[in-house]
Amino acid sequence: MDDSTAQFEKLISSEEEAKKFLIANCFGERKTFCPRCRENKLYTLNGSRYRCASCKYTFQDFSGRWINNGGLSCTEWIRLIRLFADDNTAHYISQDLGISYNAAYKAVSSLRFSILAQAIDAVQLLGPETGLHKHLKNRKLTGIPTKTGSEPIPVFGVLEKNGWVFIDLMQNITAESVFHFNHNFHLKLVRHGSIIHTDRYQKYNALILCGDDSLPLDYIRKYPAVTPEIERSGGEFWEFARDRFKRYKGISPHRFPLYLKELEFRFNNRNKDLFDILVDYVCKIVPDVD
Repeated sequence: MDDSTAQFEKLISSEEEAKKFLIANCFGERKTFCPRCRENKLYTLNGSRYRCASCKYTFQDFSGRWINNGGLSCTEWIRLIRLFADDNTAHYISQDLGISYNAAYKAVSSLRFSILAQAIDAVQLLGPETGLHKHLKNRKLTGIPTKTGSEPIPVFGVLEKNGWVFIDLMQNITAESVFHFNHNFHLKLVRHGSIIHTDRYQKYNALILCGDDSLPLDYIRKYPAVTPEIERSGGEFWEFARDRFKRYKGISPHRFPLYLKELEFRFNNRNKDLFDILVDYVCKIVPDVD
């Protein structure tokens, strides 16, 4: 057994060890502080709760953080993060941990949100352009992101350079614009299920979006599932992402940003063990997007 495996086994040896590890990642070298106002003068209450002396907020160790979603024990969270870091699906994780699929999916969704929240364009992605902000209330994940009927289908630009990929939310390009570019300006498209991937567009290797019934599906269906020329233009990232998209079941346009930013994160950290990074992310305070 190598050192990293021994360390992991120690973390999941007891709930006490697991909780101590996660709390250390939440607060670092600082004393426990209020997640609402950051005050560290606190009153200790029963049930492992605190009350802030400044804003009077009552909270627990993980209140206001991504890890406070999912209802898992600390040992389950650590095991789940390890499995997710190793690129396992929510279905596999639920079976491995012996928990319900819904519980695993909510925890994995929280991980995906925590990844997206660390992106340089997180403020934009957690805004009305995607509708993801509607699924965060009082720093809690209130539901699986689904289409609400009011947000446009987001379109992203994929820019790959020097072994890195950058996924930009396109401000002035709609899904309908992509079809317009195809029909009138011969921008080539390729389809992978409901995902539409284009040839090069301006500085981007490709534009990419996830369609649904609001788009002309007959128009989408006429495109081949494989076009070698476009496949090559997508670069290493598209080769990396393509097979992973196939594993994700039932992606909607409004969940799509979560998966896309996860793949950006995985690609840019593809030579690293993601476990410690993901622990850090999921222990961070959820941004206030209300």
